[in-house]
Amino acid sequence: MPAIFPRWTNKIPPVIGVLAPFAGAFIIFAFWYWAAPAYTDAGYRPKQPVAFSHALHAGDMGMDCRYCHNTVERAPHAAVPPTQTCMNCHSQVKTDSPRLGVVRASYETGESIPWVRVHMLPDYAYFDHRPHVAAGVGCASCHGRVDGMVVVEQAESLSMGWCLDCHRDPGPSLRPLDQVTNMYWDESPEKATYDYTKDPERKRLPAPPVNCSGCHR
Repeated sequence: MPAIFPRWTNKIPPVIGVLAPFAGAFIIFAFWYWAAPAYTDAGYRPKQPVAFSHALHAGDMGMDCRYCHNTVERAPHAAVPPTQTCMNCHSQVKTDSPRLGVVRASYETGESIPWVRVHMLPDYAYFDHRPHVAAGVGCASCHGRVDGMVVVEQAESLSMGWCLDCHRDPGPSLRPLDQVTNMYWDESPEKATYDYTKDPERKRLPAPPVNCSGCHR
């Protein structure tokens, strides 16, 4: 009886046996790398309804982050500023600029500007800005150098591993409590000698949780 398959097909099973582990390893690596938040989320930069430049306001003009995000020290979320905050200045500055048309319309109608959220954590992850700011975690540690961003983007992955790295060793992210919004702190010579464990302004040392219930409640 003649063979159904040609003789060369006998080599297929051993070839599959040799290549399958490599293929499996590549698939695992591809998922680990290309599906990780550091690849999929970091660099996210949505187009906003108003071309607001942090490089101008926080950088060139040196505005403190807390002027606009005024709840960052007393609420879980760093609130997006209401239109009235924008108009504190822009009722007198650039009053006829077409780029601010959406802002003026929002102020006149009372309808909120539809800002697009940039930094998003999943619902199952609990995050509160208050203890982080109170501990001396600088804005730039999580959000990057927004003072140089014409369009705000997500600078870090915000993944669980990234958060845990900081919780296990918070020292590199901590600074004096009065320097939290200072975007230039990491470049200052004081950073090299700063020891948060000897900071007289601290009433107690940070003890960030590393157990599951610290962030998943």
